[in-house]
Amino acid sequence: MRLSRLAARPHRDLDHHRPHLPRSWSRAVTGTVPAVVAELAANAVTHGRVPGRDFELRLSLGPGTVRIEVSDTHSASRPPEPGDVRPPRPLAETGRGLLLVDALADRWEVLDRVPGKTVRAEVDLPGWISV
Repeated sequence: MRLSRLAARPHRDLDHHRPHLPRSWSRAVTGTVPAVVAELAANAVTHGRVPGRDFELRLSLGPGTVRIEVSDTHSASRPPEPGDVRPPRPLAETGRGLLLVDALADRWEVLDRVPGKTVRAEVDLPGWISV
């Protein structure tokens, strides 16, 4: 089973928490964020794997945004920057992950780290009221 399908399952467990979330956040929290996490994690497993090393996933809530960071230790395999992602050939079975991230995330970037890289994406939470 694809990682994106597995990652999409936990959002069903959030259904009983939904009344506690602002209604405008519902789609971002239960749809967009899990999809971005799944695609970035699948990319790290597929393209950033180094024997004996794992990838790191960080989620954080900031004012009006959820930040998703996925880091791996593979320095040689760097994804394209935002704006440089090209669609795959029509019948290709791979190559759509970053297109989805580009379409779903409000912002994303690729950051260097030693060793490896971090792909950071942010999903805005509509209706955020800062105090």
